[in-house]
Amino acid sequence: MSRSESSIFERNVPGTTERLQMATVGIAGCGGLGSNAAASLARAGVGRLILVDHDRVELSNLNRQHYFQTDVGKAKVEALAGHLRAINPDIDLVLHDLELTPQNTPEIFAEAEILIEAFDRAELKRWLIEAWCTAFPDRPIVCGSGLSGIGNTNALRVHSAGRIHFCGDEESDMSLGLCAARVGAVANMQANVAIELLMGLKP
Repeated sequence: MSRSESSIFERNVPGTTERLQMATVGIAGCGGLGSNAAASLARAGVGRLILVDHDRVELSNLNRQHYFQTDVGKAKVEALAGHLRAINPDIDLVLHDLELTPQNTPEIFAEAEILIEAFDRAELKRWLIEAWCTAFPDRPIVCGSGLSGIGNTNALRVHSAGRIHFCGDEESDMSLGLCAARVGAVANMQANVAIELLMGLKP
C-alpha cells in the first residue's frame, strides 16, 4: 500500500482495506447508478474497477450522475476515470468505451468477482443478468431496481435471490423522473452490497 493510500483509507472499517484493495468489481453502465457506485467503491478502497459504457456525457446527465460541466462531450468511462483517480491515484481502472452485449460480457468481465448492473432499461437488465449468471453461475450480480421519483426512502431495500441482489423499491416507474438523492441512495446501496459480499457477509 502506498503512503497516499494509507492516509486515504486510515478511517476505513477495520479489517476491510486489505481485502478491498485486492478486489476487482465490474460495473456495467456509467450513468446515474454506475458512476455513483464507482465513486463509492473507489473511496472504500476497492483496488480494481472494470468500467463499461459507450455513451458521452450530456448536460441532462448532470442532475444525477458523477460528472461536471467540464465533462460534457467526453466519453463517460474516460471522464469517470479522471474523477476516480482524483479520489485515489493508485486505483487500477480497466476502461471499455463500447456497447456491452450478451456475447462480449463474459470476456470483458472475466476477472470481476462481482458485477454491478447499472443499466437504465429493463430489457438490458434482463439479458445482462442472464449473460452473467450463465457465464459465471457462482459469482454475484448486484442490480438496481426501482429508483425513480422522490418516494418513500424506507421503501428502498435489498432483495436477494441466490446470487442476484436487487437494490431499490422494485416498482417505481421511470416516468416519475429521476432525482440525484434517490438515484445516489440506490447506487450506494449497490456499492455497500458489493462490499458486504467481498467481505464474506450476507447482504
